Amino acid sequence: MDTMTTRFGSGQAVQRLEDDQLLKGAGIYTSDVAPLGQTHICFFRSPYAHARIVRIDTSAAKSMPGVHLVVTGKELADAGMKPMPRPINFTRADGSAAASADRRILASDRVRYAGEAIAAVVADTQEQARNAMEAIAVEFEELPCAVTFDDALKPGAPLLSDAPDNRVAETRYGDAAAADKAFAQAAHVVSLDIHNQRLMAVTIEPRSILAYTEGGRLLIRISSQMPTGVRTLVCDLLGLPAEKVRVIVGDVGGGFGMKTGAYPEDVVVAYAAHHLQKPVKWIADRSEEFLSSAHGRDISSKASLAIDAKGKILGLRIDTLANVGAYPTMTGIAIQLLIGPWVQTSVYDIPLIDFHFTGVMTNTATTGAYRGAGRPEAIYNIERLMDEIARQSGIDRIALRRQNFVQPQQMPYKNPMGQTYDTGNFESIMNQGIEKADWSGFEARAKASASKGLWRGLGIATFLEWTGGNALEENVQVKVLDDGVIEVYTAVNAMGQGIATSLAQLVVDVFGVPLSQVRIHMGDTDQSNGFGSAGSRSLFTGGSAVHVGAEKTLDKAKELAAEALEASAQDLHYASGEFLVAGTDLKISLAALAAKQPTKRIELQSTTTANGPTWPNGCHVCEVELDPQTGAVGVVAYTSMNDVGRVINPTIVRGQLDGGAVQGIGQALLEQVVYDEETGQLLTGSLMDYALAHADVMPQMFSTHMDPSIPCKNNVLGVKGVGELGTIGATPAVVNAVADALARHGKSHLSSRLQMPLTPFRVWQLMYSA
Repeated sequence: MDTMTTRFGSGQAVQRLEDDQLLKGAGIYTSDVAPLGQTHICFFRSPYAHARIVRIDTSAAKSMPGVHLVVTGKELADAGMKPMPRPINFTRADGSAAASADRRILASDRVRYAGEAIAAVVADTQEQARNAMEAIAVEFEELPCAVTFDDALKPGAPLLSDAPDNRVAETRYGDAAAADKAFAQAAHVVSLDIHNQRLMAVTIEPRSILAYTEGGRLLIRISSQMPTGVRTLVCDLLGLPAEKVRVIVGDVGGGFGMKTGAYPEDVVVAYAAHHLQKPVKWIADRSEEFLSSAHGRDISSKASLAIDAKGKILGLRIDTLANVGAYPTMTGIAIQLLIGPWVQTSVYDIPLIDFHFTGVMTNTATTGAYRGAGRPEAIYNIERLMDEIARQSGIDRIALRRQNFVQPQQMPYKNPMGQTYDTGNFESIMNQGIEKADWSGFEARAKASASKGLWRGLGIATFLEWTGGNALEENVQVKVLDDGVIEVYTAVNAMGQGIATSLAQLVVDVFGVPLSQVRIHMGDTDQSNGFGSAGSRSLFTGGSAVHVGAEKTLDKAKELAAEALEASAQDLHYASGEFLVAGTDLKISLAALAAKQPTKRIELQSTTTANGPTWPNGCHVCEVELDPQTGAVGVVAYTSMNDVGRVINPTIVRGQLDGGAVQGIGQALLEQVVYDEETGQLLTGSLMDYALAHADVMPQMFSTHMDPSIPCKNNVLGVKGVGELGTIGATPAVVNAVADALARHGKSHLSSRLQMPLTPFRVWQLMYSA
């Protein structure tokens, strides 16, 4: 039957509800809101990577036209403003607490990276604020800086905190002695030095915040993935009760993990608005984003894999240094020292591990979450190892994977890090992936490339990821209004990923009403509070909560309908927004039922908790063409088979997978944040210097597929997170394809030396300097 559910419910490729307004330019971003009397803030930032602040003179700035406030970090510290939270629950090798300097919302005595904010100016216009900022005079005493791991860890290195060295914290996992024995007995061992370069989360909309007071409360409009987290930090640092602060998030022009929680600048804006009792706005410019937003990745690993003569994996060793920047955060430390290790063995049944992870402070911007957050680094390690040991041992790389997959009959499977996979059929996903990619037909395509003077390579990545952020509980409020509209309030957040559409489809599943009757409300701490959107958790936690909340609301409505119709609830039949008494013509619509209630609505609050994280997985196959004359690499085909459990909206899922893959391709071929090693100055401070992925790096068409036959058992929907899967698979698939192209043309000895990004110069230099 053609019903609202079959047309608009889950499983249907419904067009995104968000797009109509956005395409018309009618979206409401933070910069679009301008209350009467709005002022603007500008930050004075350190020109040095490491320096002592000797003296600040703000007198000239305070006297300039339009200026309302000039504030320095020392003034805020002297007034008792607390520093930003330090990382907890991690320790150094000697058992002492994780090392970190206090991070003030404005630096008060010492700056630790180029671009750190020292003072702020609030004025009537942005130009006035900038002019006054430039009138601030600061005397610095420049100090030696440490940008690289070598400089930060050498004896006598400039120290960023009170600790005796720049190691923030360390973690060790596994059995080192048993791993040593396994490696000693192995038929084949491969070791790789792997660098996951530092990346920038380039969102279309930069960080944006507007704060103002209304009715005795502080209102904050911000571009964020976590409005409740923003409120929590602002309340903590400003000493305000939660009920006195409201955070509103409108449309968000991309997050990618970079907009999780509040930045120091956000707290300064909130402070200024509260202090002045005036609206204060800050829209970061692109150079500020490069200088001071959270960067991603930046780890160096020594990775080793051991197999026996038949190809069975015996053990895995990883020794990683993670650059967490000048001010380590709980998020930044956990990503590299805990979350990445959780998935390091991936889809393979590896009996022994020996892992050592160390967070290191440097005079660079802080690192944090960026699409994938620890999982891309881990999967890149293991997938590079798998292809390289296959190449060196002579074992077919598909056969090697097939022999070492965790099998379906092993589910639920606990990996060496103690993480439990609830479901997965990794061999089936690989089989489908290589079939879709026409793996067996590659040689013909390679010949066609050769006729053009190009070397064609074939790469593969078989992998999984962990999703959820270990925040498994979500709250919703469902309201049925007297006009038949169903409103849902949730704390998961939109940031361009189409989550409102998917949630609305889940409401249609339960109520059977047209999609146009569903309203999804997000991003308002007065309405709903929770973890927010990060770690690919929005659908399996937020969606599950919406589904359960909608069902409970319908059950409540059924009881109310039975009372209104003077019938037994068991005799009621519900369909398409109406209750009908069986065997009669008595009926009542949801709208009429809501109108009968004293509040003119039926409402219910509900809390739902998932039983555990989800483990989406995939097989991604990439083909590249390498020009041996220039080193240029082009992605010419990209096929993926993905297990994301039950699919709510195929179009949105494909968009997430393909968009994620583009970011993974960007890391493989183009992107890298670069600092001058001597001065700590950012050399890639604009889009003229930072090579962001764009349309022509993509294949002409992604071939993207999903297998929905393996639902997750940890949530009521059976869905698995999808937002980061494409990014995680793309990077190793592309680099493995380039390594394969080299190996097919007599240069297999170079494949182990490939380091991202694989720019034309880097590849050419590797090929010919050798």
